[in-house]
Amino acid sequence: MQMETGFIGLGVMGTPMALNLARAGTPLAVWSRSKDHYDALREAGARTAEHADAVFATCSTVILMLANDQAIDTVLGRGTPAFGARVRGHVIVNMGTNSAEYSRTLGGAIEAAGGRYVEAPVSGSRKPAEAGQLVVMLAGASDDVQAVRTLVRPLCRESFVCGTVPAALTMKLAVNLYLITMVTGLSEATHFAQRHGIDLAMFANVLNAGPMASDVSRVKIDKLAAQNFSVQAAITDVLKNARLVAEAARSANIASPLLDICHALYGETEALGLGQQDMVAVVRAIEQRTAAVKLRTRS
Repeated sequence: MQMETGFIGLGVMGTPMALNLARAGTPLAVWSRSKDHYDALREAGARTAEHADAVFATCSTVILMLANDQAIDTVLGRGTPAFGARVRGHVIVNMGTNSAEYSRTLGGAIEAAGGRYVEAPVSGSRKPAEAGQLVVMLAGASDDVQAVRTLVRPLCRESFVCGTVPAALTMKLAVNLYLITMVTGLSEATHFAQRHGIDLAMFANVLNAGPMASDVSRVKIDKLAAQNFSVQAAITDVLKNARLVAEAARSANIASPLLDICHALYGETEALGLGQQDMVAVVRAIEQRTAAVKLRTRS
């Protein structure tokens, strides 16, 4: 009988990822602070645990899809006597996005406590997660990485072995730098078109027919044209990712001029109270800057 895999963290990304594992026949035990999606997961064949310790008790491999460092440390009991009991003899798979330095020290702490650690961050937002079309980047010990690569196959259209920790998270930050600057540029271009009286549906058609079109641009331009900011990748999450990229750039003495502008814009968007809207809501910060330009012009 195949041993259960644990999955902790059922947010915007974690829920469809866990559902795809369960639907693929993976014996799965899940836990989350929010129980909103438990019914759907039970219907898909997963077992819902009453608390995190119940997952660690029955699963030798535990996947974490958690929002930040603090959430990971809390679930693992890092800094408490519970940490050793939870990670010893386990493969801990971190599929979230953290700094490379945090991941390096977490991996070292897990290994020192008798566990094993694999980085497996993903590229893609809610829609690709639902469709099992994420791209997974993996780093860690070779045997563990290969086992995890097989395990996460139902989640992704492709996976890449990046080397040792923290190579996967460094790769993810590079990918995110491109994604953030691309979507911000698309949002600014849409704002430019709209303010010049261009029909946004036609603008979307022109972009979608051209060489710059991509899966991301097609989805995002349609959202911008419809002013549909329902979440796929939340402003707050994108702001966090922009901060991680900026910090990684500074620590390596690398310039990141485009990213720095985007980082500021996502901060302004969150300050408008739009943190839980999709990343294309960054257009609201751009609109706010246009309003400021008009005020200066009139004065």
